Formats: sequence, C-alpha cells, structure tokens
Amino acid sequence: MNESESSPRIGQIVRIVQGREAGQYAVVIGVLDGRFVLLADGEKRKYDRPKKKNLQHVELMDFVSPEVQDSLLETGRVTNGKLRFAVSKYVNEAVTDLKKGDQLDGERRCN
Repeated sequence: MNESESSPRIGQIVRIVQGREAGQYAVVIGVLDGRFVLLADGEKRKYDRPKKKNLQHVELMDFVSPEVQDSLLETGRVTNGKLRFAVSKYVNEAVTDLKKGDQLDGERRCN
C-alpha cells in the first residue's frame, strides 16, 4: 500500500472495484475514519445521500477535483453539478487517453 492509497482526500476521484456500482467513478466527499469514505457522483449518488464505502473496495485515482475540494472546505456543501463535472472531466481526460494509448500500442495502421 503506497501513501496515496492509505490517505484519501476530499475531492479525490475513486473507481469502485467491488459492489453493485463496480467499475463506476465517484468523488470522495467525506472521510469517516481510516477505513470508510463517503462517495457521491452527482447522478445516481447525490450529495444528500452519499454511499459509505470501505477503502478496500475502491481504487484511489491520482486526481483531486479543485472545484469540489474548495467548495466542501469553504461551505461544507457541494452541488451535484460540480460532482458530475468532476467525474466527467476525469473520465474524459484520463480514462479516454488510456484507452487511446492501449488501442494503438503495438498496432500498425499504415499497411
């Protein structure tokens, strides 16, 4: 376990690995203790009804949304629109780039 996995941060994007929502992305909106976090994505999981999730069942990504983090630290709340924006921004930038790289890796298209 490296340092980023052991300490989730507010506004950090995670990929859910186990459970009904496996494979989906969400944002950490609260850290309960060293074992559980509160997750929301703004669509299925709204800010008002976050999912309590065990840290062993999520994979922490190296992306922290500054909009969500600032909003939660300043006012204690965040809009569902900001949560949706943070998840879609991460998925569009990081995940799409990985898929493009995997697709072209070792493949020749000129012949």
